[in-house]
Amino acid sequence: MDAEQRQALIARYKDGHQVVAEALRNTTEAQLDAHPTSGEWSVREIVHHLADSEMTAALRLRRLLAEESPAISGYDEEEFARRLHYERPIAASLRVVEAVRHNTAEILDRLTEAEWARTGTHSEAGAYSVERWLEIYAAHCHDHAAQIQRARDAGR
Repeated sequence: MDAEQRQALIARYKDGHQVVAEALRNTTEAQLDAHPTSGEWSVREIVHHLADSEMTAALRLRRLLAEESPAISGYDEEEFARRLHYERPIAASLRVVEAVRHNTAEILDRLTEAEWARTGTHSEAGAYSVERWLEIYAAHCHDHAAQIQRARDAGR
C-alpha cells in the first residue's frame, strides 16, 4: 500500500463517525429496535457493536505499534450483544465511536513507514498488519451505516 492509498483510507476512517451519525438522523425509537430480518441486529444493537468494536480496534492498533509481534485476539460479537445490555440508550456509544476514532486518527497521522510495516498475528485471521487494520476499520463504520439504513427502512 502506498502513502496515497493510506491517506485515502485514513480520510475514510476519520469520517466514519459522521457517516454513522448521518445514517441515524431522524431515527425513531421504533426504528432503533426494529429487526430487518430474523437474526439481524437492530439499529440500536449496531450502534453498541460499533462502540465495542472501536474500543477493541483501538487497542489492537496500539498493541501492533507498541508490542513486538503481538497476538491479537478475536472476540465473539454475538456474545457481546447478548451480555452487554445492547438494549440501553445509544448516545454514550455514539460518543465512544467519535472519541476513539478522533484519538486513533491522531496516531495514524503520525505513523512512520516502519510503523506501517509492523505486524502481529490475529487469532482468527492469521497474519495481521497495521495496514490490514486500517483497511478493515476504514470501512467498518461505513459498512454499518449502510446496515443501519437497511434496518431503518425495514422499521418503517
